[in-house]
Amino acid sequence: MLEKEKLQAVIELIDNTEVNPDVSVEYFIPGVLVTIKEGTIELEGPYIQFTYAKDDGHPWMQRMPLRQNYLQKDAEDLANFITFTLERFIEQIDSLEHGSD
Repeated sequence: MLEKEKLQAVIELIDNTEVNPDVSVEYFIPGVLVTIKEGTIELEGPYIQFTYAKDDGHPWMQRMPLRQNYLQKDAEDLANFITFTLERFIEQIDSLEHGSD
């Protein structure tokens, strides 16, 4: 599978995964999909950006560069890895917010 086709499959797998409704997933993958709408693009691509805004609070953002060693995984393994990273990001923010109450 070509890298472009693999990344398109990864995007489809991630988009079909149930994600917390307070989280938006945006893509900066030149030649495949770019959905970043606001702000400046600071990193060279490709990367995926997670934005988590609970209860209209302060939005938390994390950018996950898609490094070459990640791109060597097959589409399903890469999508699972990205989803796992997203879940960890949500857990970290939740623990920070609950710890400050």
